Amino acid sequence: MVQTGRVAFGRMESVTFGKPMAEAIASEVANTGAERVFLMVSGTLNRETDEIAQLRRALGNKVVGEFDKMAPHTPRGDVIAATAAAREANADLIVTFGGGSITDGAKAVALCLANDIREPGQMDMLRAVVGPDGVSRPPSCNPPTVPQITVPTTLSGGEFSAIAGVTDELTHIKELFRHPGIMPKAVILDPAPTVHTPEWLFLSTGIRAVDHCVEGICSGEAHPYGDAQALQGLSLLTSGLTRVKGDPTDIQARLDCQMGTWMSMAPLASGVPMGASHGIGYVLGAVFDIPHGHTSCIMLPYVMRWNKPVNAARQELVAAAMGHPGEDAGDVLDAFIGSLGMPRSLGAVNVGPENFQRIAEQSMGTPWIPRNPRKINGPTEVMEILALAT
Repeated sequence: MVQTGRVAFGRMESVTFGKPMAEAIASEVANTGAERVFLMVSGTLNRETDEIAQLRRALGNKVVGEFDKMAPHTPRGDVIAATAAAREANADLIVTFGGGSITDGAKAVALCLANDIREPGQMDMLRAVVGPDGVSRPPSCNPPTVPQITVPTTLSGGEFSAIAGVTDELTHIKELFRHPGIMPKAVILDPAPTVHTPEWLFLSTGIRAVDHCVEGICSGEAHPYGDAQALQGLSLLTSGLTRVKGDPTDIQARLDCQMGTWMSMAPLASGVPMGASHGIGYVLGAVFDIPHGHTSCIMLPYVMRWNKPVNAARQELVAAAMGHPGEDAGDVLDAFIGSLGMPRSLGAVNVGPENFQRIAEQSMGTPWIPRNPRKINGPTEVMEILALAT
C-alpha cells in the first residue's frame, strides 16, 4: 500500500539562531512594524538577571507593558491576567522570553484578545474540537491579530507549534488550544541566556524534546519528512545534553540542544501524533504538578518497552540515532536519562499505585493515548505502563 499523508506548513516566518538576543530581537520587531510591544517574561530572569533589562533596552520606547507571573503548566487564571494587561496596553505584538509555560501562555493570550475573553470559564469556547475521526481541530473563533516573537530559555519546543497547553485549575486537566494563527511569527535561539536556566530544568526539558523525537519516529503514522528532522534532532540532543551536563558553559552544546529541539517538533508540526508518554505526561503535570520534562524522563523508556511488540523496527532507528545501534532503545533511553541525573520512576516524584486508576482514566481523554502506536483499549492497559514505571 502506498503511504499517504499531508504536511501543513505553519505560519512561522523565521528562526534566528546563534545571534545575541538583543541584536536579533530589534531586527525581528522592526520587521513586524509593531509599535506597542507587550513583554511576557520569566519572573526569575526579571528579578535575578539583567536579561530582561537588555530586552527592554533593545526595544526602547516600544515596550508598553509587561507580565512576569505565569505559573508552570500555564493556568487559565494567569492567561486571563496576562490578557487583561495586554489589552490595557493596547499591544500590537507580544514578545516572550522564558520557558514553555510562558510561550504557551502568550499563544493563549493572543486567542483571548481576538475573542474578547475576560474570564477563565469563557476559555471553553476556544478549546480544540475533536471530530468524528478522533482528530483534534481548531474551534470556530476569531483568528489572532496580535503576533508573537519568542526567545525560549528551555527546550520544550512549544515555540515551534500552533498548540498551547493550558491548565484548567478547576478540573486539573491540561487542555490543548489549537489555531494556526497562534504559532509564533519568529523564534530567536540564543544559547547564551540559557546559562541562567537551572540545570535540572534545561536537561529535563531537553528530554522532553527527545520525547518529541522518539514518539514521532516510533509513531504508526510516521513519515519520511518528520523522520529526517527527528533523527537528526535526536542525535544533536543526545550529544548536546551530554556536553552541557559535563560543562554548563559550553555555549555551542547549548545551541546544538536548541537546534535539536527545533527539529524535534517536525513530526508533530507535520501531523504525526505523539503517544502514551505525552498522554500520561499531560495528566502527571496537571494533576500532580510534575514538570513536563520530568514526566518524559520517567515515562518514555517504559512506554517504549510496552510498545516494542508493534514497532521494534522503528525503535532500532532511535537506538542508532543515539549512537547505540543494535541495542534496545528503551534501555538506551533509560541509561541516557539516568546519566543526566534525572528521575527514573513515578516513586521518585511521589506518585504511587493508589493514583494509577485516576491517571489511567484521565489519560484516556488526552489526544495522544488513542493514537499510541500500540493500541490502548482502556485504562487497564495504561495502568500496565504505569506499573512498569513504579
